[in-house]
Amino acid sequence: MGRQFHFSLITFAVNFYLLMKKYNFYSGPSILPKEVFEQSSKAVLELDNIGLSLIEISHRSKEFMDILEEAKSLVKELLGIGDEYQVLFLQGGASMQFCMIPFNLLGEGETAAYLETGVWSKKAIKEAKMFGNVDIVASSADKNFSHIPKQYTIPSTAKYFHITTNNTIYGSQLQKMPESPVPMIGDMSSDIFSRRFDASKFDMIYAGAQKNMGPSGVTLVVLKESLLGKVKRQIPTMLDYNTHIKNGSLFNTPCTFAIYVSMLTMRWLKSKGGVAAIEKINEEKAQKLYAEIDRNSLFEGVVAKEDRSRMNITWVAKKPESEEAFAKFAKDNGCIGIKGHRSAGGFRASLYNAMPVEGVNKLIEVMQEFEKKNG
Repeated sequence: MGRQFHFSLITFAVNFYLLMKKYNFYSGPSILPKEVFEQSSKAVLELDNIGLSLIEISHRSKEFMDILEEAKSLVKELLGIGDEYQVLFLQGGASMQFCMIPFNLLGEGETAAYLETGVWSKKAIKEAKMFGNVDIVASSADKNFSHIPKQYTIPSTAKYFHITTNNTIYGSQLQKMPESPVPMIGDMSSDIFSRRFDASKFDMIYAGAQKNMGPSGVTLVVLKESLLGKVKRQIPTMLDYNTHIKNGSLFNTPCTFAIYVSMLTMRWLKSKGGVAAIEKINEEKAQKLYAEIDRNSLFEGVVAKEDRSRMNITWVAKKPESEEAFAKFAKDNGCIGIKGHRSAGGFRASLYNAMPVEGVNKLIEVMQEFEKKNG
């Protein structure tokens, strides 16, 4: 009788969990794999049976140095790059890179080329103008960033060419990386490790961790050392890439917790078959949701179909007055964070690597149910 009651209680708990499960569609800080949450929560209490918490060990201890080295190695393995690239874990988010890049690479009177495809590229351009000239080779601002420009020329005299590979706010994505006659730099904050690409085309890649790699607080920077040392200006120590290369990302106390969780997330991705395997899953998730957006009589997409992001799916209600009702309906039914960015409106579902297919299926069910009630 006792055992039967115990199993009945477990069954009830499991069913209740499934009924009440919530899916996180926020653009960031975003969803992480369940295994990573479990492992990192244990490490906060005690790291690998050493008698100390992860968040109290020295960043120069052997335990953390092992974590840091594994994280660097996993970055190179997942991106398919060699020792010609340096891997750094910095602070300040991708926004800090907007100024660090021109500070280190763009001399006075020199020109950098930028592709303007959204809010974050606009912010990067604004910072670069403080240090030199900026050539905006193409922009989709005139159509509210609803597509990726295709026809443009990158000047061979530019010091570098900067692109944002995925536009988190507007939901567009470069489906094919461009060819560049000058060093190319990619802001990959919202699609790093989500799809295969030829990383050797880039001289620098950077990404805030809080989309596909880990929690907020650390920024990944991958760069060729040959880019550096060409500007004549003095660079503040903390903003000089050479400082962090020479000190192995340990010039100041790094965000040890965020680096550890990022390492666990990259371990998880490797165990799932790496970038090639997760790309297939990401394609499936995105195709399912876009198919429903295109089918549903209440909604419509906002980005040119050939430029639709697999990471950040955006759409609007055909009747704008129903947007608040749908946002509430989705939240009440376990789909959290689908409201669009304040500058874009509408809806946005972020389908980062850790989002399971079940979460997408749930959102589709919610959209279909809303259509039945309001169509």
